[in-house]
Amino acid sequence: MEVKLEKKDVADWVYRGEGAANLVLAYTGSSPLFIGKVMRVPKIERNGTLHFVEDRAVLTEKERLLWREFEELISSSTKEVTGLLYVKHVMCPLLGADHVDPGMHVEVSREFLERIEQKVISQRPAWRVDAAKIDTDRHSVLLMSDHSVFSRGALKVGSCLSVEIKPKCGFIPLSRLIAERNALKKSTTRFKMHQVLKLRQHETSEVSQYDPLDIFSGSKERIQKAISDLYATPQNNFRVFLNGSLIFGGLGGGTNKTSIVIGQGFEDALKGFIQADDGLRTTSLIELVAEAIYSSQVLDRLLAVQKLDHLDIEGAIHAYYNVISQPCVVCRELDEAGLPHKYVALHSIPMDESLKIVKDFLISATAKDCSLMISFRSREDADFGSPYSNIYLQSTNQNFDYKVNFLDLDLKPLKKMETYYQKDKKILDSYAQMLETNHLRSNENMEISKPDIKAIFEIRSCSQGGKSELLSRTNMRSSTLAAVCCCTMCSILSCYVIISSCIRTGPIQDPFCCTTYKEHKKVAEVGSKFCIQCLLEVTVDSIKNLLTGIYFLSPTYIYSNYLLSEIKQSLTSAEVQKNLTLYFVVQKTIVSVELLCSKCRQKVMKLISAIEGITSIVLDPSKNTVTVIGEADPVKIIRKVRKFRKSATIVSIGPPKEEKKDDKDKDKGTSKDSYKKEIVVPYAPKTCQRCDVCL
Repeated sequence: MEVKLEKKDVADWVYRGEGAANLVLAYTGSSPLFIGKVMRVPKIERNGTLHFVEDRAVLTEKERLLWREFEELISSSTKEVTGLLYVKHVMCPLLGADHVDPGMHVEVSREFLERIEQKVISQRPAWRVDAAKIDTDRHSVLLMSDHSVFSRGALKVGSCLSVEIKPKCGFIPLSRLIAERNALKKSTTRFKMHQVLKLRQHETSEVSQYDPLDIFSGSKERIQKAISDLYATPQNNFRVFLNGSLIFGGLGGGTNKTSIVIGQGFEDALKGFIQADDGLRTTSLIELVAEAIYSSQVLDRLLAVQKLDHLDIEGAIHAYYNVISQPCVVCRELDEAGLPHKYVALHSIPMDESLKIVKDFLISATAKDCSLMISFRSREDADFGSPYSNIYLQSTNQNFDYKVNFLDLDLKPLKKMETYYQKDKKILDSYAQMLETNHLRSNENMEISKPDIKAIFEIRSCSQGGKSELLSRTNMRSSTLAAVCCCTMCSILSCYVIISSCIRTGPIQDPFCCTTYKEHKKVAEVGSKFCIQCLLEVTVDSIKNLLTGIYFLSPTYIYSNYLLSEIKQSLTSAEVQKNLTLYFVVQKTIVSVELLCSKCRQKVMKLISAIEGITSIVLDPSKNTVTVIGEADPVKIIRKVRKFRKSATIVSIGPPKEEKKDDKDKDKGTSKDSYKKEIVVPYAPKTCQRCDVCL
């Protein structure tokens, strides 16, 4: 190209976001050549090694052999042009030219890239900055259409809202070449397993409930559930732009769940685009996105491309070693470890067959890593006879034009096959370790599916009025002892201790009050039942005796809905931790309170949010309930709410009971309504009604 971006052009480009390999900039200037464009700038690792070194070179000899049917691609002189031609000749025919923009390359100076690096560093996530920097040795970068806006030449038409989604792998592999020891891959999505590894590597602080199988299902209800789950924990997989500006999601990948504050801000940002009452706009947008995905059927094509990987990496890696004409490292490692395998035959197949297996796998890898951008604008803002598809949102009585495009269709280097294999092992190992930690190991008469919870302190309300009762043995071994203490001295707290039979055997004795031990200063024995509050008031020796006794039953989980801060501090002290590992588990408190209008919601939010220990609040106007998640005292919560509504009551503490399904529903399978119940979006009160409080 004749145009070259220099140092003076830096001011016209702003940070849009980034992935693992590229940083994205958006144009804000007035040049007709760049209006409606975004720029992708490659990155390199900071530690001196070139993590993306494969992007610097032209295709290797083996890669030219792999892509030999695309003559223009293999004869290109730069890696940038090769990537562009890969999208044009390989991905466009597979995904549809209407949904793919190959883009074009524009020359850049070193000074331009260095100034861009300085300009955006403060906007990038810290962990992204630590990992990589802009590759300032590049001579050109990729320029693509900005699909987050509708544009015509230099004139942008109407407001545009765009949703960017990374769908991830939409199928579970069933290849016969998956080793028996890795059978988890045949029952668990890669996304779910990868979440565990990301959590361990501190790339995220929350495990997403998103299931790629939902969004690829072809069911409108399941697609809607998938979008709702992405909204709840967006990570780097869900972002929303309004007229090209980010209004939801992380620039470089968020790590937390959508908080109350962020949810309210997003709700407010949608005000001019989604014509719904306060509290209903987010829900309407989720419906709109699900309808567009369902109607366009673009994910059907994407899934078909992903399924070109029919052998899984465990099979394709052997074809890779055939292609590079080297002894198979994987077979050697398996032989040295004495592990059985069935891959010898793969090393006898014709070279053309090996090339096809590897080529299909790399194309599939592109499809698994790509992004989907869905852009909307109100039909009333569009010109008559709009070339775009149309969608009607019934809940708001609005018509929208929409377009769907695939992004990030990068050519995967041949050498990366080894990386894919190693990463697959790491993801599986991490997930298997998690299962091993959370489940009992198979041992004689013990099943591996049983939960590895051997001792539990659970903090509960004394709703029994001082009466003692035996606890349910649900999900516990039949020999497990369980007893409860409802201490009349403790007006708020009570607890039970579940003691495994491996420490104490025999029939369950009548429950007794821990005050007996307190008054007589008896030494606590293994199997003693204590209120947490009373437990801390007995002698130090008694506590040590008790905790040492149940040390062999660790880990112990403290369900701390409303555990007082001083009690929690005592339990987490170094002295206690010497003998026992305690895990504090957050549960739900469900409060029933009238929600008549948006002002009711605001009052409830204001009253409750000030209470220490609350991490999440979800309003359900259909049931007039407020679900509070955190470690706050329910007594404090209900007292606060009753200042607003005297009739407010605590419905339950802890996970809500599962609703029984009718036999009819069982016959029908999963109904539309049942999926709607699973979509938890904050701020959804009824349509405004004038209530006494709001007058």
